[in-house]
Amino acid sequence: MLGIAQVLYPQVLAPTTVFGITFPNTVGLAAGFDKNATHIDDFAALGFGFLEVGTLTPRPQPGNPRPRVFRLVEEQALLNRFGFNNVGIVEAVKNIRRSCYRGVLGVNIGKNADTPIENAVEDYRCCLRESLEVASYITLNVSSPNTVGLRSLQAAESLKKLLSELYEERERLLGASSRKVPILIKLAPDLEKEELAEIVQALLQAGGEGVIATNTTMSRKDFLGTRWESEAGGISGAPLKPLAMQAFSQVASLLQGRIPLVASGGIMSGEDGREFMAHGASLCQVYTGFIYRGPSLIAEVVRACERRIPQNHQT
Repeated sequence: MLGIAQVLYPQVLAPTTVFGITFPNTVGLAAGFDKNATHIDDFAALGFGFLEVGTLTPRPQPGNPRPRVFRLVEEQALLNRFGFNNVGIVEAVKNIRRSCYRGVLGVNIGKNADTPIENAVEDYRCCLRESLEVASYITLNVSSPNTVGLRSLQAAESLKKLLSELYEERERLLGASSRKVPILIKLAPDLEKEELAEIVQALLQAGGEGVIATNTTMSRKDFLGTRWESEAGGISGAPLKPLAMQAFSQVASLLQGRIPLVASGGIMSGEDGREFMAHGASLCQVYTGFIYRGPSLIAEVVRACERRIPQNHQT
C-alpha cells in the first residue's frame, strides 16, 4: 500500500548513470538536511533520485551554540552556522541500516571541531571506514564555513594528500570486491579563479572522481547594511545561486567533462536546475529551495532537466 507522500509526490523517473551508478532521476537531497540519517525513508517517499546524509564526524558533537539557523524570507535564503552537529558516524550508520531505503545514498563526512587540522585525514579515514559498506558514494566536506580551518583542506596539496590516503584506505577495505564507491569533493563558492584552477589540477592529478559545487557562501554583498552583514555562518538559497553558478561554470570549464559534476547552491526552480545542467551538471541537489518550495520542486527540476540532460558519465 502506497504511503500518502508517494501518492501526493510520485517519483518522476528520468534515469541517468553517473559514477557508474544508475540514479532514478537527477535530483537529490543535499547533505545537511538529514544529518543523522534518521528520516531516510520519509525523504525517499517524496520522489528524490538520491539522498545524501550528514555531515558526519567520527565522534558525536553538539555543534555551535544556538541560535544557529535563520530563515531570511524576503531573500528566499537561509543562514546557518550549525557546525557539524551530529550523533557520530557509528550511530548514523546504525540508522542507515535500520532504514528500508535501498536507493542511491551518499554519506557526507567531515572532521570533529576539536581535531587539529593536521590530523584531519584520520577523521575522514575513520568515517570512510565506518560508512563504506552502506554508502553508494562518499562526499568529503572540506568547504563548510562553520568549522574553523576546514576550508584550508581545499588547498591543492592538502586535497591531493587527503584524496591519496582515502583512496588507499578504500582500496584496502574493498579488496578484490567489484563494488565501487566513488569519493566526491564538495567545494566552496567563495574561491578565486586561480584557486579553483589549482584545485582542479590537483583533482586531476589525484584521480578525482566527482565534484559537488557548491557549499554555502560567506559573502555578504547582498546583505550590506542589514543585521545579516555581520552574522556568522554560511548563506544558502537564492542569493547563493550567482556565486555557485560562477564557481560551477569555472570548474566545468577547467574539467572539460573529465570528472562528473553535481550542482548544488541556489536551485529554487526547475529553470535553475536546467541552467546548471546546461553548464555541465550531471546531477542536482536541493536544500533551501526544498524548504521554501516543498516536494513539488523535485519533479519540477527533474522535468526541466530532462530538456537538457548531458551525456552520461560512466566512471
